[in-house]
Amino acid sequence: MCYGKCARCIGHSLVWLAILCIVANILLYFPNGETKYASENHLSHFVWFFSGIVGGGLLIFLPAFVFIGLDQDDCCGCCGHENCGKRCAMLSSVLAALIGIAGSAYCVIVAALGLAQGPICRDSFGQWNYTFANTDGQYLLDTSTWSQCTEPKHIVEWNVSLFSILLALGGIEFILCLIQVINGMMGGICGYGCSHQQVRTVKMLQPGPGVNHDLPLFHCNLYILLVLICKTLY
Repeated sequence: MCYGKCARCIGHSLVWLAILCIVANILLYFPNGETKYASENHLSHFVWFFSGIVGGGLLIFLPAFVFIGLDQDDCCGCCGHENCGKRCAMLSSVLAALIGIAGSAYCVIVAALGLAQGPICRDSFGQWNYTFANTDGQYLLDTSTWSQCTEPKHIVEWNVSLFSILLALGGIEFILCLIQVINGMMGGICGYGCSHQQVRTVKMLQPGPGVNHDLPLFHCNLYILLVLICKTLY
């Protein structure tokens, strides 16, 4: 059950990351806790791309729940062969992981574009516009220019903080889903589990003519590395 436990660890982590993405995206609609800016359409148009709600949120829930349920999923037993069925389930999790990669990548891209463009705000001339749109993101390094936005108050800090959170969360989701692609392929091709007993058995095997016993040992060593990564992130 080694690969399944690693996938379940990744799944639980993705659930919490997706919830945080949804919360961060929702907060972008209410600068300083006020609703009037959303109703007056005085929000960055990248806020309306739903990168945290859809990309980093809903599209992450699907693979997350698939990963969590892998220990119970035997893929119909594969004609009575349980291990074969579990391998099938692990391989199918790769498809779910690809959906997660697409969703998290969408979240990262939109958040990065939102940071580069900056918020829409009322400037010192009383006009609503994207004050920092032509700075190519350089305003992020020069906080003294943030005072050019007079309304909503602290809108630059609000947007920068939340889009940065979405960028970071989406990046972590992307990495976790990528790890599951590797984990799922290993679990599907090399075997669903890799217990210590199996490792000892492999080491005791005497290499026969034309047989490469280094391959299963390599798979198990690579699995151990994945487990350590999962434990560190979870």
